[in-house]
Amino acid sequence: MRPSKSRPRNKSRSNRPTGGNIINRVFESSGPDGKVRGTPQQVIEKYNQLHRDAQLTNDRVNAENFAQHAEHYTRLLAEAQREVDAKREEMEEQNRQRQAERDRERQDRLRAQEAVARDDSESDQPVMTDTRDDNQAQSGLVETPEEKPKPRPRKPRAPRKATPPKDNDGPAPSEAAE
Repeated sequence: MRPSKSRPRNKSRSNRPTGGNIINRVFESSGPDGKVRGTPQQVIEKYNQLHRDAQLTNDRVNAENFAQHAEHYTRLLAEAQREVDAKREEMEEQNRQRQAERDRERQDRLRAQEAVARDDSESDQPVMTDTRDDNQAQSGLVETPEEKPKPRPRKPRAPRKATPPKDNDGPAPSEAAE
């Protein structure tokens, strides 16, 4: 069986380039003096050199032709450079937004950690209430054990009264012993 000479299905049928980086792409220019091949910058330099050579030989028609070719590739390069700059600016703006979002999230996390730490430290410490009188509180003096009022002695408890036995169906405990 012979291999098929048809085009692959995934290939484009046009010979036009599809986007990409024009700055580094190799062009093949069919100028009046043959083909010029290279990146846009190289093609511009070549046409400028041909323009100068044509001016030196007093060939104004070819000089103008080469100048127009150089101008065409200069415009292509300038447009490509504007697109690259616009993409770079867009990427930088996205990066700035992402960085700002990360900074906000980091600040939120730090605030949350500080709040948790404050809550933990407050819960570990006993709650202090000021039981001193106003004069002592204003003076800034510290309360010492000698200054604390002594507790009043408690009255002794009265003895408990004996509870009368309950009447059950059975004999009372004092009767059972008899």
